Amino acid sequence: MSEFSPHHLFEAARDAMSKAHAPYSKFPVGAAILADDGKVYLGANIENLSFPQGWCAEPTAIGAMIMGGGKKVKSLAVIAEKLPLCTPCGGCRQKISEFASADTLIYLCDDAGVQKTVTMAELLPYAFETDTIG
Repeated sequence: MSEFSPHHLFEAARDAMSKAHAPYSKFPVGAAILADDGKVYLGANIENLSFPQGWCAEPTAIGAMIMGGGKKVKSLAVIAEKLPLCTPCGGCRQKISEFASADTLIYLCDDAGVQKTVTMAELLPYAFETDTIG
């Protein structure tokens, strides 16, 4: 595993949150992924006036990971400016699960750091599984 600790992922997610484009909701979110290649990939939510066309921090980070050469999420930290311990939304949970395993660690953060750690299985116990669907 990489030298990146949960605290390092928290700091990276917090830095990513500062780049959020959230002029409508005023709800910035940041995410940081430690990938299987040992690199950390960042994402922030990016809103659009046509509301369903915006996207969350987690898929932004997943896209950066895929484009950067990573294939699997080893761990992920998420932070929201206005909601301590903000969990990924339902759609993001399924998106993360596509690139994670049941034991992937998800760090839920507030301004002070990581406050709760859950596994992907705890976050999304009945995820669609690619080996089931084919």
